[in-house]
Amino acid sequence: MHPERERLLHDSYHRRTGRTLAQDAGNAELYDAPAVILMHGTQTDPLFCYANRTAQTLWGYTWDEFLALPSRLSAEPDLQSARELLLARARANGFIDDYSGIRIARDNRRFHISGVVLWTVDDASGNIYGQAAVFRTWTML
Repeated sequence: MHPERERLLHDSYHRRTGRTLAQDAGNAELYDAPAVILMHGTQTDPLFCYANRTAQTLWGYTWDEFLALPSRLSAEPDLQSARELLLARARANGFIDDYSGIRIARDNRRFHISGVVLWTVDDASGNIYGQAAVFRTWTML
């Protein structure tokens, strides 16, 4: 559905982790993968710029609504500073693969995510486009 963005996600994931995103996403096209795949841009208050169908269903936003959403709003207000530290650690290291935490859906449902890989999205020339996350495990609270 979004081949250029998906190629960027796939290629940067491989460069950063040495793994294949499609494999970690369940060997499906990224948009229809059973794993959640999200990306936000590089703005001061980054907006989501990619959310696959699984992410849209979990959070309860349409594609257009997701792309208008600052990514910080995916976490509860009192957890946003911890989220910022996590993002900084991923920027410094290129990726992390040991994250779990609480997120909040559009309708205020909370859910716990785990096994999250968070990586810096870049191209082969080193241009940075944002950060992305993939995870397959969540539990509604």
